[in-house]
Order: sequence, then C-alpha cells, then structure tokens
Amino acid sequence: MKTYDLTYIISPETNSEEVESFAKELESFIQSKGGTIAKQTNPAAKTLAYPIKKHASGFVGFIEFQAEPEFVAEIKKMVEDNKKVNRHMLVIKYPEMARKARRTRNKDVDAFIAEPKHGIKEVVVEKKTEDQPVQLEKSEETKKDDKKVELKDIEQKLEELLGE
Repeated sequence: MKTYDLTYIISPETNSEEVESFAKELESFIQSKGGTIAKQTNPAAKTLAYPIKKHASGFVGFIEFQAEPEFVAEIKKMVEDNKKVNRHMLVIKYPEMARKARRTRNKDVDAFIAEPKHGIKEVVVEKKTEDQPVQLEKSEETKKDDKKVELKDIEQKLEELLGE
C-alpha cells in the first residue's frame, strides 16, 4: 500500500452541510476500497491566491490515506465526477529519507586556543566558577596601544618612512 495526499477545492456556492457530507462520503468511499485514513482536515472556507472557475474563494480540504494503486483511479474518478469540486490534486507521498547528522564542534572553554593577532601576545582565559567571573588579561604591549594617536604623529611617521 502506498500513501497518497488528496487536496481538493469545493465551490463556494455550496453550503457547509453539503461540503461536510462530501468529505464524509469521500472518507467512506476510500475505506470501502480498502484504504486507511492517516490524516484529514475538514474543508474550510479560504481565499484563493488566484480565481479558479471565476471564484476567488472556496472550501479547501485535505486527506492523507493509504490504498492499493489499483483503487486510486476509482477514487480519483469519484472526485472528478463530482460537480461541486472545482479543482483537486492527488499526489503519491514518498517517505522522507533520513538526513545525515551534522557534526558539531566542541566549544568547551578549556579547549579554547588563542592565536596571537594584532599585537596581542597572550590571552588568559580563566574557567568561570560560581564565585569568580571570567577574566581576560591584556599584555603590556596592547595596553600601550590603547593610547590615542595624534594626526601630527602619523604624518611625521609617514614623512620619515617615505623620506621626504
């Protein structure tokens, strides 16, 4: 037995009692052909994205069922022959393939290795305990870099380097 999805749109000109009776009739027809119903939503009035047979709204219903392939043609013919149904779609639902689990990186603080970048000689990371907060220490060279540099000093250094 294969799993099928049947989505259908019923004309908005029909009343809600007729719509519910069609849904029950469809369900009983599938079960009479040896099918089993997995999921079903009762048709609800919805606005359509574009007009179908000059109607901008309709009752949209959905049913997921399992049946033998020989009986699916009969089920489809039953839906097609009903004048209330504006549009329908019957799709074979294939099982989803299992996805591979993604590898994750270990982001443990103890395994953290800091590489020297931009004048930072050493970064000390202390493991946080309940009493102590995490502390980062800067080397003496980075403390010197924290001073503001004047524009005159930059121009002077450029002239020395360029030899003007």
